[in-house]
Amino acid sequence: MAIKGLRNIGIMAHIDAGKTTTSERILFYTGKTHKIGEVDSGSATMDWMEQEQDRGITITSAATTCLWHDWQINLIDTPGHVDFTAEVERSLRVLDGAVGVFSAVDGVEPQSETVWHQADRYKVPRIAYVNKMDRVGADFAMVLAEIHSKLGAYPLAVQLPIGSENSFEGVIDLLTLEELRWTGQDGTEMLRSSVDPSRAPAALEARDALIDGLSAFSDEMTELYLEGTEVPLHLIKATLRHAVLDLKVVPVFAGASLRNIGVQPLLDGIIDYLPSPEDVPPFRGYHQKQEKEVEVTPDSAGNLLALVFKIQNDPQSGLYSYVRVYSGTLKSGSQVLNIGKKKRERVNRLLRMHANRTEAVDSLAAGDIGVIVGLKESQTGDTLGMENYPVLLEQMQFPQPVISVAIEPQSTEEAGKLATVLSTLMLEDPTFLVKEDKETGQTLISGMGELHLDVLITRITKEFRVKARVGNPQVSYRETVVIPVVHTEVFDRVLANKPNHAQITLEVKPGARGSGNAFRSQLPRTTLPQLFQEAVERGVRGAFTSGVLFGYPMIDVDVTLTAARYDELTASEFAFEAAGSLGFDNAARKGSPVQLEPIMKVTILCPREFVGEVVGYLSQKGGIVHSMDSQATREIVHGEVPMVKMFGFTTGLRSMTQGRGTFSMEFSHFAPKS
Repeated sequence: MAIKGLRNIGIMAHIDAGKTTTSERILFYTGKTHKIGEVDSGSATMDWMEQEQDRGITITSAATTCLWHDWQINLIDTPGHVDFTAEVERSLRVLDGAVGVFSAVDGVEPQSETVWHQADRYKVPRIAYVNKMDRVGADFAMVLAEIHSKLGAYPLAVQLPIGSENSFEGVIDLLTLEELRWTGQDGTEMLRSSVDPSRAPAALEARDALIDGLSAFSDEMTELYLEGTEVPLHLIKATLRHAVLDLKVVPVFAGASLRNIGVQPLLDGIIDYLPSPEDVPPFRGYHQKQEKEVEVTPDSAGNLLALVFKIQNDPQSGLYSYVRVYSGTLKSGSQVLNIGKKKRERVNRLLRMHANRTEAVDSLAAGDIGVIVGLKESQTGDTLGMENYPVLLEQMQFPQPVISVAIEPQSTEEAGKLATVLSTLMLEDPTFLVKEDKETGQTLISGMGELHLDVLITRITKEFRVKARVGNPQVSYRETVVIPVVHTEVFDRVLANKPNHAQITLEVKPGARGSGNAFRSQLPRTTLPQLFQEAVERGVRGAFTSGVLFGYPMIDVDVTLTAARYDELTASEFAFEAAGSLGFDNAARKGSPVQLEPIMKVTILCPREFVGEVVGYLSQKGGIVHSMDSQATREIVHGEVPMVKMFGFTTGLRSMTQGRGTFSMEFSHFAPKS
């Protein structure tokens, strides 16, 4: 398959907008499956995990490869729940384009905004699909308006729905001015007909708006439009494609996936408007030997560079390492170098994934996505390549876990099994952390939210069959300093009859919120050799992991090494590392340290008649209401609440709204504990 014939795309949206249902239709119409899987009946191909079928939601990004006419589509169906945002993050990192699915009834929902802005950050071109046009309350125009107002995008309708709710029967293609309807079992036959005279004025007006909007991106189209000349179809498509690739425009399609309406034109839109690996800007990497940034282009004959973006444990085959090949060709049976870890790895087998089923392949060329079986050292975010071209691709950034529970095996026989399972889950999920509480000796597991931890615990006990006891959820706090401090630390010890001496001066001050920890040195190598400066940095960074109040990690702290004294006879790396660690701890104690708690950004959707009780309930929880949006049947409340107050929030909200209120939350920031 030529690179130009590839499409690496993701399906992304809010929970319950119909991503997996749409993905199932794509698989069916491309001939990948012979029967349409349904989420509600637990038979969806892309929701293959037992828990996904039980809960009716997507938890892990499922990848598959299918063919539409002469094009190969590598498709990733991403989760819609905010607790699994890392799955979306790592998928967007390796995708070239995305389809945003929106419910015609609910419009742009909170998680839609989150994933859309994640795609903005990675500069991923998108098309939009307004699903559920057959549902009561469906409003195509409302969704277009919200895409513009809430997402800051420029939506252009390329289709108009024919009817809505119960009367929805198809779409009008505004490019060809034809009506499209679906017949036959499972909607396999698509019928084209001329636009009904009763709908012609609206269709012509919408087509005029489409061409008017596109003419801003094409002088040729502008001239034809002003002259009143018919704009040829190939020019409309070419202009629309360029505008999408430049992130200027979002073409909007309509349909009802559950009723098998509108999916085939969406597939055509993926091919026509979303980029091939050749169409996206060159990827940036860091050449370790040349110590400079280089551009990586998708050349199958070039130097091998591939990024591991996901690890998945398979009970039979071991670890599956999902990779995107950016340059060169990855061959089965070959040896590769993990460039960051400088470790050689063997590619035992290469696979194409079809959700949880596999197909063996001999090679993966530039631009392609697949799975390596046999990697032992590589983790999410690692770069694979060759020794003659040590280029490190930019790593992925994941949010910090904010909620923890204690877990312990029920017997000593289960202890080893639990440790193995926890390390496997950490490999799979970069937002799942395991650590031992030094004071209590408990093993703490941390995740992104109650649902995330609930899913992980269920996997540990059911999927991996580990007998374990689980404690109540605990919030993961942080610590920081409030005032700047300058501190001089002297370390002087005799170890094994050898003196170890170091003297350093550290300036410790609070950083901007969300800036993370930073260490820098102002000293030239003539004052303190590089070896010892690196030792000081190791000591300071090690001390960041446990604060001085309650041992929680320190965040948003800037440390500068401003002065140092050393003697060639008594200086040692150990002494300077110890001085860095002790010096930071002592400086932090003088810096008025404070405990920080995670604050969650909360969005509550509730019927209008209950909004007063909901706002009152939020205030009881110590929350702050920032804004409220009104929709036809409900109110949307936006606010912030301390994480510790959110346990059991679902139960309270449901009881006061007769089970009709829902909410989503995501981590916002850390703030001093009230």
